[in-house]
Amino acid sequence: MIKTIDIASQGVELTEDLKKYINKKIGKLDRYTPRHARKSVHAAVKLREKNTKSASNKYECEAILYLPNEQLTANEATLNMFAAVDIVETKLQSQLRRYKERAIKQGRIPRRQITNRLRRILRRETPETGSE
Repeated sequence: MIKTIDIASQGVELTEDLKKYINKKIGKLDRYTPRHARKSVHAAVKLREKNTKSASNKYECEAILYLPNEQLTANEATLNMFAAVDIVETKLQSQLRRYKERAIKQGRIPRRQITNRLRRILRRETPETGSE
């Protein structure tokens, strides 16, 4: 769970239900962060109400994840604030997936992947000793 989530609202009533929902959705994004970044990751969520005459896309949600050496930003406007938070969460998940792939390509391959690769190689090279 991401421990530090700053929530700011502008023109939107920040209810307790909305706070819990944001903490639940944005907080569980640490599952997708690399292990080296989990201790230092924190988030900022900004909620706004657009003052437009048209009724479409009335509420806007912007979330920023602060990771080591990078910031991930997602922004969405919808009719419902809860739906905007859901969409922002999905966008951040995909950005975190790409961030993690780049971290692996830069030479930080998790130890688990290396050991699994070695096991497969050793299985291929060792002769089978089964019952005949």
